[in-house]
Amino acid sequence: MTTIEASQSQVKLSLPLEYQKDLFHEIGQEDELVILARGLGLLRVITNFLHAHDAAGDNLILIVGADERENGWIGEALAEKAAVSQAVKARGLSIVNTESQTVAAREKLYAKGGIFSVTSRILVVDLLSSLIKPETITGIVVLHADKVIATSLEAFILRIFRQKNKSGFIKAFSDNPEPFCTGFAPLATMMRNLFLRKPSLWPRFHVTVAKSLEVKQAEVVELEVAMTDSMQEIQTAVLECIEVSISELKKGNTVLDMEDWNMDSALHKSFDIIIRRQLDPVWHRVSWKTRQIVNDLTVLRGILHSLLTCDCVTFYQHLETILATHSPPAGTTRQSQSPWLFLDAAHTIFSVAKARVYTGTASKAVINSNPIGKIPSALTPVLEEQPKWSLLTEILEEIERGAHFNQVPQDSTYGTTLIMCSDEKTCRQIREYLQTMNERPLEDAGDNDTDESLKKESSAAFMMRRRLRGYLTWKGDFSKISASLFAEDQKARLGGNPSSDGPRRQPDSFRGKAPPNKRRRVRGGASAASGPGRSATGVITISEDQPLNVAELLSGVKPTEEEKALKQEIGVDPFDNMEDYFQPYEMGDLIVVHPYDGDMDERVLEELKPRYVIMYELDPAFIRRVEVYRSSHRDRNIRVYFMYYGNSVEEQRYLSTVRKEKDSFTKLIREKGNMSVTLTLDSKGVDDPQEMFLRTVNTRIAGGGRLVATAEPPRVIVDVREFRSSLPSLLHGRNTLLVPCTLTVGDYILSPDICVERKSIKDLIGSFKDGRLYSQCETMLLHYKSPMLLIEFDQNKSFNLEPFADLTSTIGQHDLQSKLVLLTIAFPRIKIIWSSSPYQTAEIFEELKKKNQPEPDPLTAIKIGLEDGEDSTNPRAHNQAPLDILRAIPGITSKNYKNIMMDVENIVELSNMEEKEVAALIGPEAARKVYRFFNKSVFE
Repeated sequence: MTTIEASQSQVKLSLPLEYQKDLFHEIGQEDELVILARGLGLLRVITNFLHAHDAAGDNLILIVGADERENGWIGEALAEKAAVSQAVKARGLSIVNTESQTVAAREKLYAKGGIFSVTSRILVVDLLSSLIKPETITGIVVLHADKVIATSLEAFILRIFRQKNKSGFIKAFSDNPEPFCTGFAPLATMMRNLFLRKPSLWPRFHVTVAKSLEVKQAEVVELEVAMTDSMQEIQTAVLECIEVSISELKKGNTVLDMEDWNMDSALHKSFDIIIRRQLDPVWHRVSWKTRQIVNDLTVLRGILHSLLTCDCVTFYQHLETILATHSPPAGTTRQSQSPWLFLDAAHTIFSVAKARVYTGTASKAVINSNPIGKIPSALTPVLEEQPKWSLLTEILEEIERGAHFNQVPQDSTYGTTLIMCSDEKTCRQIREYLQTMNERPLEDAGDNDTDESLKKESSAAFMMRRRLRGYLTWKGDFSKISASLFAEDQKARLGGNPSSDGPRRQPDSFRGKAPPNKRRRVRGGASAASGPGRSATGVITISEDQPLNVAELLSGVKPTEEEKALKQEIGVDPFDNMEDYFQPYEMGDLIVVHPYDGDMDERVLEELKPRYVIMYELDPAFIRRVEVYRSSHRDRNIRVYFMYYGNSVEEQRYLSTVRKEKDSFTKLIREKGNMSVTLTLDSKGVDDPQEMFLRTVNTRIAGGGRLVATAEPPRVIVDVREFRSSLPSLLHGRNTLLVPCTLTVGDYILSPDICVERKSIKDLIGSFKDGRLYSQCETMLLHYKSPMLLIEFDQNKSFNLEPFADLTSTIGQHDLQSKLVLLTIAFPRIKIIWSSSPYQTAEIFEELKKKNQPEPDPLTAIKIGLEDGEDSTNPRAHNQAPLDILRAIPGITSKNYKNIMMDVENIVELSNMEEKEVAALIGPEAARKVYRFFNKSVFE
């Protein structure tokens, strides 16, 4: 484009590789969907493209789909590029992601121009309310294009933009090719959703990419680690359980597409999600056994991951938690255990996992009789170590020997050692291991110190024995907690009267003190009477006076004399003599343990400039980031240690991920070659975006199905909070004029008499629990002649409140059906509309609008429900976060909170008010609670 060509003369691009430069020039010439392989630096290309437009000056560019971390990355990159290139017109990135910014402030920001990263919900409201005019937008950049479906807010934004702006550019980016390969003609469908006509595919095997990354390759040391015999045995048993579970699923669901239901797909994270997505439409008809197996697949995949990442003690503790979760309560005949627990392989998993930790019997008597922090003499610790730990020690020793004998080549790196793990939990484990690998276990009086773990040279003995002592303490408390929870559950089932002998007494071990599930450490070693959010019996409750309980709890904590003295000695440290006590680390001595974090890993490499990278676990994307980093900086040498368990699910998952991505790009290349250009929107916008959207969501609309434009389209007033759903997009696609407003009563206003409150099933259940639905129906009846409650189901889920297998002969007062009956009895004028999906809801609204009803007035709809003198434009009346905080204060109820909002500026002002001033607003009794909450000292 001319904008980029004119700006290239005054900006300096940070694109050192050839394929990055080619991609930059390609997206500058025409609109296209860019699908780049993971780890090839997609954000770097995007930031250079944005900087070229930022330096050009008078542009208004919107970024859609960016998360908080990506906003930080793009913002810092644009600021650095503007400082280096000294572009006068560059203004950097402005983020519009909260509702705290007023409408007037956002309007001023848009008028100034620049680059804005806007959340989808705010942007669609601003476009519909003409706060930002589509004609003034230079272009839109869409990140994570693989998430854009026909009913998403991003597709809604692009449709509004393309209807009124035919010349602005649209650039879409994605580094996840798999979603573009599911369904019929998925790439063509996605192109229609994005209003683009050309895809650009850049896999790792692209000629230009391969040539760019092979200029100077990194030194890679591949290390295959052999699993122990017990780990191999557990892995085989878990895979057998997964295979049996998949076979049972296939037997019970023969009508579904089960092509991908195999062991290879079961290793991926999304396997259980894919199966659940296929079963959701018939979820009410599947058996209890099928639903149980679907949940078990998630559990079994978690066991496989824990086997390779957790130590043996934590792994066995995880298994015991799973067993306790799936076990039926004591004294009941209900069978809730999963089918895989009855297999012989399950017995192998638990028995071998226990043998890895200790030999002997850890009974209650043995644990309770043993002093806290000691290992019982009846147990013989085995404490099998992870094989990767010893290999990690050898690698670090090799790196240290190389640095000691000056075998490291001189380059521009810092000499730092970077260890990459899959998650933060594994990072904590590695940090603890490195900190304690030179420690030796203390010979405690109660420990059996003749075990083999002390005779070996393994450096994890100290950490593992500490983990074992913590596990024994946990096991003793866990049995008590389980017994207490099951007793309370049985008491609740019997209506609070489990026996005819009167209230059940607590066990003697709990008498006179709180049960262990409510134990809370406070100053002085005492335990609190009950944890927050629980009743006296330990049942979790929701209380309006919860902040008051916390204040009363803290008020009983008295500071000691030593603490009072310490408090008086605290002063301002000028840090004048910091050099006498502190000094910076040498970068060559620094070992950084960091989890994989997507595109942020590129920033870690650039800032640390590591000389050694140890990949503790496999990640194909990070391998490519190392390749890009090494090829981009030819003056930096880097050695990569590549660790993985041989013949394990870790290796198979890595190979399967690489193969799956390669197959996805192959399918996309094939579809791109066969795709018809006439199915997409051309560059001049000849096709109607409205009709294209209808063809996408409804395949029965053919060439003669064009919408007939009326003189004035029907109008629907929509609450701004409803734009989280797909219904507004579907209404707009049906040629309905949407007026976004902040409504106090209802969600959709179809006419001066028709008000609709939309509830999803999850929201309906929550509204019944907190009583919000009752007040909403009451206000709708007060202001509208035809109030309606719309119960909307998900498109891909069953149109049924409860599965058939869960229906019982009797319906209790707490069931959802009985609550709906009580609602209709209390409000007979409320009409209930049942909708199977948002698509059907749009059709229902269209039918209701055809009844010759007058169009609703937005100003009237906004004023309904407001108190006298209350300003509808006042953001305090509808800012949900401060309202939730206000409602949590003791003394503030649903009847008096509006008085506070009308006369008090914010919560800080409320906390500084006198009791008489608060009493004038909400009464003396409520004012006393409010004043006591804010003014009660913690130490009094």
